Amino acid sequence: MNHLVALSGGKDSTAMAIRLNELYPGKFKFFITPTGDELPFMEAHWNRVEKSLGQSLIRLTHPDFPDIWALIDHFKALPNFRQRWCTRILKIEVAQMFYYQMEPATVYVGLRADEQARAGNPNVLGEINQKYPLREWNWGLKEVLLYLKEKQITIPRRTDCGMCFYQRIGEWWMLWREFPELFQKYIDIEDKYGYTFMTPGKHKIWPHKLEDLSVEFWKGRMPREIKSGKRKENCIICSI
Repeated sequence: MNHLVALSGGKDSTAMAIRLNELYPGKFKFFITPTGDELPFMEAHWNRVEKSLGQSLIRLTHPDFPDIWALIDHFKALPNFRQRWCTRILKIEVAQMFYYQMEPATVYVGLRADEQARAGNPNVLGEINQKYPLREWNWGLKEVLLYLKEKQITIPRRTDCGMCFYQRIGEWWMLWREFPELFQKYIDIEDKYGYTFMTPGKHKIWPHKLEDLSVEFWKGRMPREIKSGKRKENCIICSI
């Protein structure tokens, strides 16, 4: 029986992985599903997790699409809230393929006790069992944050792609300020495919095209969450 731990890099899966390894060292295989568009502090986080676990994370990639750039080129489009094929193909399908290669297996998923409405992957078949340690431990958000604080584990504020269409204007501003070359890369991608990451009309007082958004930022215009100080550094020490 293989014991597989799915790591997104967020607080819940990180806390679960560290605790499982603490309770049963050497029992688990830990895996991640990178898209190839992770920001530098996300890569640094994975490196720190590897040191804490004492083993390398298994990096899973799709056999036909090694990263999100190959997927974008395949569809000749950008992912959006209607076409979330980035998550489906590069994360969900890749993980399922890995499960079947490793079966019989138990997969450990980081769903908390205070989010019972969320379910595991219903499409996992075969000799694959899903377990939810955080729920078994009755760990909600408070317990997760307390544990990470105790272990002094740093969690990135952003664990998804740098160009994720779900991010807020303040996050685009942080990206523009901290990673200008990457921001320009995303501008070039929008120009190449003729689409935008942000939905037109979603942000009524901001342009949806990144090139136009950049112009506003250069003028000194700042999103409300940046001016208020709510959006701070890229990484935090988890606390309550």
